[in-house]
Amino acid sequence: MKTVFNIVLGLCALALIYICYASIMGPINFEKEKKHRDAAVIARLIDIRRAQLEYRTLHNQQYTANFDTLIDFVKNQKLPFIFKQGELTDDQLEKGMTEKKAMKIIEKAKKTGNYSEVQKEGLTNFKRDTMWVAVLDTIFPKGFNPDSMRYVPFGNGAQFEMAIRNDTAKSGAPFCLLEVKTPYEVYLNGLDAQEIANIKDVQTKLGKYCGLKIGDLETANNNAGNWE
Repeated sequence: MKTVFNIVLGLCALALIYICYASIMGPINFEKEKKHRDAAVIARLIDIRRAQLEYRTLHNQQYTANFDTLIDFVKNQKLPFIFKQGELTDDQLEKGMTEKKAMKIIEKAKKTGNYSEVQKEGLTNFKRDTMWVAVLDTIFPKGFNPDSMRYVPFGNGAQFEMAIRNDTAKSGAPFCLLEVKTPYEVYLNGLDAQEIANIKDVQTKLGKYCGLKIGDLETANNNAGNWE
């Protein structure tokens, strides 16, 4: 009888030790995995932001709310790259010379074949050429898969929520706002539900979005991430 009692007591002690260990390590392991997943989601959001900024430069300062459009842009479009040779001297600048004027003189010389003015203005070694380079080869590393941009890491196929809003500044100038986001439940799925609820409770009380996002449809913030 005494032996049985000791065994039961030992098992209870082991169970208590396990419970204490789990109560300590549970939140630690959750936070470790959350940081890992946060990093993957943030990296994807930065990729989307990078693509959107380049898209805007070629589309009248407008973003797109459509991932198909954005992905096609990354895959197939090209960006202008200015090749520069030579710089205007201080003396040239003081005399009113600008890059625009310099190129106008050079273009005129190319058409007429008369380079006397080019030589007179000291523009012989001045050159500005526009080259077009593929978006995919310019802003992303080799091997980047544009199709992956729409999907939330660890989201089991879930896609980011992406939206735009056109507005007008007080000066009357139009501008476009972008917002791309995903809630905690999507990319933290499978982790401790209570820990997720605790994070959401804190964020809600602080008046912050319960997840990760870039940009904002209500306030212009230069497409900053809410982790930055």
